[in-house]
Amino acid sequence: MRLLLTEDDAELAQSLIDRFRDQGYEVVHVGDGIQGLQAATAEDFDAIIVDRMLPGLDGLELVKAVRRVKTTPIIYLTTMSGIDDRVRGLEAGGDDYLIKPFAFEELLARIRVMTRRQAPASAKLFAGSIEMDLVARTVTRRGRPIELLPQEFRLLEYLIRNADRAVTRKMLLENVWDIHFDPHTSVVESHISRLRGRLNAHGEIDAIQTVRGTGYRLLASN
Repeated sequence: MRLLLTEDDAELAQSLIDRFRDQGYEVVHVGDGIQGLQAATAEDFDAIIVDRMLPGLDGLELVKAVRRVKTTPIIYLTTMSGIDDRVRGLEAGGDDYLIKPFAFEELLARIRVMTRRQAPASAKLFAGSIEMDLVARTVTRRGRPIELLPQEFRLLEYLIRNADRAVTRKMLLENVWDIHFDPHTSVVESHISRLRGRLNAHGEIDAIQTVRGTGYRLLASN
């Protein structure tokens, strides 16, 4: 799961990043409202965490702007605990509101609830000629069905969600296999190889690039 954290307290932000990554989440962190708005509207996230008091653009205006173009679940993290503050935050488009100081376990639980509640009845991902139906658990390329094993499906889903971005072996181990150490095996490489073979079975161009010294990249146009 991919989160956007918009928080100007560097110490708190790093603590949250470490805790979320321990839970298998990928976290993108920005320190001001303008960067937060740019990231939230340019990229896809499963949930967005927003501080109410941010430099550049305050959290309330950030959420209003995001809501014009995105339905991503949003939770505020803030010291602004008044009833009026909460009402304004929710009316601006936030889905939940958590007061600082808070327990990480509660934040994690609220994010899980938000993302479950916001999950669409039908969800499809696309990357060029590849179409993935997350509900039916099917994959096609140029209309041809591709049979994938469950772990290959998860791997392709992660690559599509990060299309045109280089992802490292470590990112794949953590987000696809939930392994937070190096197992010193070729599990990533062997799965990438098999996934390539299935995607390219009908003579298609290779949609998965090897990025030398980094990892892999799925081409959004293929």
